[in-house]
Amino acid sequence: MSPAPPTPDASPRSRRALTGLNFFVADVQDGLGPFLGVQLQSVGWQAGAIGLAMTAGGIAGLLGTVPAGALVDATRRKRAVVALACLLTVASSCLVLASHAFPVVVASQVASGLCGAIIGPALTGLTLGLVRQAGFERQMARNQVANHAGNVVAAAAAGYLGWKFGLVAVFALLGGFALLATASLWRIDPRQIDHQAARGSEPGSDTAPPAQAVRWRDLLRQRPLLLLGMALLFFHLGNAAMLPLYGQAAVATHAANPAVFTAATVIIAQLVMVLAALAAMRLLPRYGHWWVLLLTFVALPLRGLVAAGTLGSLWGVLPVQALDGIGAGLQSVAVPATVASLMHGTGRTNAAQGLVMTLQGVGASLSPALGGWVAQHWSYRIAFLALGSVAVLSLVPWLLHGRRAAARDAIA
Repeated sequence: MSPAPPTPDASPRSRRALTGLNFFVADVQDGLGPFLGVQLQSVGWQAGAIGLAMTAGGIAGLLGTVPAGALVDATRRKRAVVALACLLTVASSCLVLASHAFPVVVASQVASGLCGAIIGPALTGLTLGLVRQAGFERQMARNQVANHAGNVVAAAAAGYLGWKFGLVAVFALLGGFALLATASLWRIDPRQIDHQAARGSEPGSDTAPPAQAVRWRDLLRQRPLLLLGMALLFFHLGNAAMLPLYGQAAVATHAANPAVFTAATVIIAQLVMVLAALAAMRLLPRYGHWWVLLLTFVALPLRGLVAAGTLGSLWGVLPVQALDGIGAGLQSVAVPATVASLMHGTGRTNAAQGLVMTLQGVGASLSPALGGWVAQHWSYRIAFLALGSVAVLSLVPWLLHGRRAAARDAIA
């Protein structure tokens, strides 16, 4: 059997389209994000119920992440997968406009969670397929700069539109970004996507496992991968609820316009994330993945302390969201780069990415319920202290085992 002809290198147009895709998908991947909590609170929902609805979406997302990664490894229709997920996210988010009934909102969040589970691994696969392993770290940094910049623009637009026309305008903005993301997808030349490289195989090789060949036990043998996943689980258990809770606390105390304040929290964090993603391009080659990720794990407990200490001040949002930006911005580049490095040559990169996202999704899905329950029964201040304390646990697997594993398995 003669080998397949080599896949041509990605053209500047395809690279620009990939960057544009990451910009526009920023507002789509998480659905309504923190605006959901503000919207539901404005119609009388309690913090605990909001947390449960968001947790349902998180659980659905984490259950779908590994199958989504396996699908991305197996399919050659990666562009269509991303486009369908974007459009379904918009459709499911619009259910909240139709009804505020608890089952409807939960169904909306479940659908959004499943779509979000697909988008992450699919973007990783598209990036690997276009630039291969050698160019992945740098291109992923560019992707994340574009993604965070897209979040800034989307949050600013949502804040203005929400202030001018009400929170319903945020839904229209979500639909507009989804259409622009789909347009960017079709500017990527499918002939330039190396589907072997996209799943972590050597370019042009024949190690292309079908979706059913990606077994849990194959991934669970990767000890460094599990250490990374466990650290991220605890990180997101403490982190995921902080932004929506901070917005809800401002609404509860009538400290600011709900849409404007929520937009401000997103904008500050995303601006710092842009800088952090740019810094990751320099930090990762110099210090390695382990040290960069350690920095992110240290930033989160500090964020919880600052949030609890500055809750009554509008200016407190600056340090709280800046710390969020440092952690999330560095992780957005370092985590997929670490997984791609660990799984290079296995043909299972996106399934492994799905496993890591599942573990961090366990933490992220439980975080709103934990934070909302503590806030409802005690106070928002106690909730931030509790979330920051939980986040300290992310340091345990990383400090006790991570450095040794890094030296042996080339995490760093």
